[in-house]
Amino acid sequence: MDINLLGEKELSELKELIDTSEHIVICCHKSPDGDAVGSSLGWAEYLQSMGKEPAAIVPDAYPDFLQWLPGAERMVRYDKHREKADELLSEADLIFCLDFNTTSRVAAMQESLEASPAKKVMIDHHLSPDINAAMCISEPKLSSTSEIVFRLVWQLGAFEQMSKNFAICLYCGMMTDTGAFTYSSSYCEIYYIISQLLTKKFDKDLIYRRVYNNYSESCIRMRGYMMYEKLRVFPKEYASYFTITREEMQRFHFIKGDAEGLVNQLLRIKKMRLSMSLREDTEKDNLVWVSIRSIGPWHCNKIAELFFNGGGHPNAAGGHLHCSIEEAEEIAQKAIQYFANTNSQSAKVEE
Repeated sequence: MDINLLGEKELSELKELIDTSEHIVICCHKSPDGDAVGSSLGWAEYLQSMGKEPAAIVPDAYPDFLQWLPGAERMVRYDKHREKADELLSEADLIFCLDFNTTSRVAAMQESLEASPAKKVMIDHHLSPDINAAMCISEPKLSSTSEIVFRLVWQLGAFEQMSKNFAICLYCGMMTDTGAFTYSSSYCEIYYIISQLLTKKFDKDLIYRRVYNNYSESCIRMRGYMMYEKLRVFPKEYASYFTITREEMQRFHFIKGDAEGLVNQLLRIKKMRLSMSLREDTEKDNLVWVSIRSIGPWHCNKIAELFFNGGGHPNAAGGHLHCSIEEAEEIAQKAIQYFANTNSQSAKVEE
């Protein structure tokens, strides 16, 4: 099965960039998810197998349920170790930008990333890449950046020498970015890739438990509260949303990752096509983070662009608002009406 991505010229250019670089940095987007962390750690494993000593930088905290990943302890958090991270970026001669398509996605790290004299290589699966890079490896049709990393390592002829840790990181990234392979995964190549990763003899069921069955008691209570008390459903528009306030997060001892995937649960409601979560920032006033999901032909990335200063994939997008949570609800309801109006014909069709 052909899972190659690059032509011979591009592959040669990538090899040369790696071979001729001494100080390599890997970075990913703000609020790193499973794919951002998994692809970064997987790519770091590959570079280490090539005799390199890459540094991995994350803009801020990633969820508790990812901290067990092999190599995660070596990742440098920009928000906690800014001086060290700035030094790594300024001294780098090659930077890999993984799982983001524009430098604004690294938040406070953006200035240092853009100022670095290093050559940059973007490896990503989001739409509309906008990074000034020596090489842009953009594959929006693929499930995840972790899948792209696998395909690159495979094409570079290095998969056989890769360790179990490499396979664990990439499988975790692919799994989390597809909701445990329930969306963005309806093509045969992805299952061929999984079968190859499994030759490294890791326990995929254990990875699932560590990611999806790893919540605190207070987190489960918060999720129940959100679904019972805060859920708003609009049956005629096939849409729903819920809000999370800072006060509620304090009440339920919220930590990074506690709301991860909760927006997907709304799509389990019969006939639901669109779901949104609106969450107040834990520190800044009048800042609301928005996650949006949809299914099939009912795309949500346009809504993210028009209403929430964001963007994303057709069925998974996000953004933010500079307003109160009450004002954010009003905007969400306008977005739902826009969604209903623009999908008035297709929404009547049952899958």
